[in-house]
Amino acid sequence: MTATSQRVDTREARSASTGVNATLQILDLLAARGPLQLSELARELPVAKSTIHRICSVLVDRAWAVRDEQGRFRLGIRALALSAAASDLPIVMAFRTVAAGLLTRHDETVCLAVLDGDESLYLAIEETSHPVRLVTGVGSRTPAFASASGRVILSGRSRSVIEASFGGRPLVTPTGRRLNGVAELHSILEAVRQSGYAENDGETAVGLYAASVPVENATGAIIAALTICIPTSRLSIERHRPLLDDLAAAGRRLSELVAWLPAYDARRPNAPS
Repeated sequence: MTATSQRVDTREARSASTGVNATLQILDLLAARGPLQLSELARELPVAKSTIHRICSVLVDRAWAVRDEQGRFRLGIRALALSAAASDLPIVMAFRTVAAGLLTRHDETVCLAVLDGDESLYLAIEETSHPVRLVTGVGSRTPAFASASGRVILSGRSRSVIEASFGGRPLVTPTGRRLNGVAELHSILEAVRQSGYAENDGETAVGLYAASVPVENATGAIIAALTICIPTSRLSIERHRPLLDDLAAAGRRLSELVAWLPAYDARRPNAPS
C-alpha cells in the first residue's frame, strides 16, 4: 500500500466515523427531546445543516425516523422497537385505554401492531387472565401476508405495491399453508377492505384465532392494527359477532385518539415504495 492510498483510507475512515457519530447524536436528540425541526437539530449539533439533512433523509428511508406534516423528525419504528420508549408512544398509551375495555368485556389478549417492511411487528400487548393464551411479546414479528394484523394494514396498500412486495414469492404461512400466490393475497385483502376487518384461523399459530381492525389517522392512512387473539377452543359461535363488533368500535375509538399521528410504516432498504 502506498503512502497516498494510506492517506486516502485514513480520510475515508475519519469521514465514516464522523457520519456515524452525527447519526447517533441525531438519534439521541430525537429520543431525549421528541419531535425536532431540521433547524433545531442544526442548532444543537456541531454538524453542517446539509449533512444533518442527508442523514435524516437516510434515517427516514430506513424507518429509523419519521417526518410529520410540520416537517419535524421523530423516532421511527425501527428505533422504537429497540427502545424502552416504545411504552411511552402516544399510540401505545392510547391503545392501553381502549384495550382495557376489550379486556373487561372479553378477557382475551389484545395487541397493537404496525408494519415493518413485510412483517407485522407488535408494539404493545395486554394479556388475558386465562392460563391458556397467546405466548408472545412486544417486538415479536409475523409475516404480514399471513397475519390478521398485517393483512389489515396491507389492505390500505395499492395493488401495485402488493405486487411489488409479494409478487413471485412463495407465500407460506408459519403453520405451513401455501397461498396461491399474490392472486390469493389480493383476494384476501379485498375481502378485508369490504368487511373492515381481517380474520386468521390457525395460519400463524396452530389453535389460534385472531381478528384485526385498522387504526387510521386523520388522512385515512392505516397506521396500525388492533388485534384480539383467542385460542380456538374458547371461540364459540355466540362470542364471534359481539367480539368483532366490540373490536371494530375499539378500533374506531383508537383512531380518534391518534388521528394526529403520522404513519409508523417501515420499509426495508431498497424496498419498493
